[in-house]
Amino acid sequence: MNTDPVHLFLNPAAGRGRAGKREAGILALLGEPGFRVEVHRSRAVGDLEEQVRQCVDQGGTRIVVAGGDGSIHEATNGIMNAQGSAGLGVIPSGTGNDFAKASDVPLDWELATRNLAQRIAGDTASRGIDVGRINDRFFANGAGIGFDAKVTQIARSYHLPIGDLVYLLAIFRAMIDGIATPRMRIAAADTIWDGPLTLANIANGPWIGGMFHIAPGARNDDGVFDLLIAAPVSRLRILSLLPKLMTGRHMGEKEIVHEPVSHVVVECSEPVPSHLDGEVQPLQRRFEIELLARALQLI
Repeated sequence: MNTDPVHLFLNPAAGRGRAGKREAGILALLGEPGFRVEVHRSRAVGDLEEQVRQCVDQGGTRIVVAGGDGSIHEATNGIMNAQGSAGLGVIPSGTGNDFAKASDVPLDWELATRNLAQRIAGDTASRGIDVGRINDRFFANGAGIGFDAKVTQIARSYHLPIGDLVYLLAIFRAMIDGIATPRMRIAAADTIWDGPLTLANIANGPWIGGMFHIAPGARNDDGVFDLLIAAPVSRLRILSLLPKLMTGRHMGEKEIVHEPVSHVVVECSEPVPSHLDGEVQPLQRRFEIELLARALQLI
């Protein structure tokens, strides 16, 4: 058995505090095969990312994250920016757990931890997962520019114990303010879009916000993103599209443009909101997105 320690990075606040409450159980299950587990706790936004980077720089090769998509986002950036290399294990403990679903990781945290411990103990070969880079940041599950980023920002401001429904509530709140349709020029392989739009989504996995099946055909190990562009729509039209967005039946709608891509450039008429893996980014006007095929090793 590999005697190197397993480094468990835990965000106690993830999933409205669920990750912190599960710490003792995760430690017991993860350490059951007999290897040493070192715990690293995140205390602020960006802390987990920096701790992961330092750990990998110092020779850590097995990084396990107990948290949600935000924690996985930070861990991905920590690993990708480190000088060394490391595999990533995931114990879902967030609200949406979109990356876990895309990677066929059980959403039952106990089962996920047991499975992960068995793979580590058996030195099971890791599998490569595609990673996106947008300007100077990496993302594991997806990026959104426009309305869905605004919705994400509103959802993150709520502290309600209602799980995925917080994103649905945030959509209704965002519509009250009006649906901005800034002019964007999007250049991809076979698509040139130049005009107003509601949103542009670059999907590495099929789910966003826990409950929205944004890109039903997306796979995070197939070497392409799914680019979705939504033309300007009214509030009423958004309401009629919501059930389809939740079930993946929106792909044939007239407002939706879809294309598999590996490189996209988005230029906006004004600074617009964006998110990476549900993490809201500073307002920007230009986004260059590229795919790094199987750059992240999933334990």
